[in-house]
Amino acid sequence: MDILRILLAILLPPVGVFLQVGIGLQFWINILLTLLGYIPGIIHAIYVILKYK
Repeated sequence: MDILRILLAILLPPVGVFLQVGIGLQFWINILLTLLGYIPGIIHAIYVILKYK
């Protein structure tokens, strides 16, 4: 399941974070990072997916 979330995090970072932690602080941080730059959003999404197992 983590592989699916990581693939979604690469394509749509907020979706990967949402599937891992739901709508919370990490989700909104990821949306902000994705709007500021796509790569920071991806990095944050992968970090959240790997940290919150």
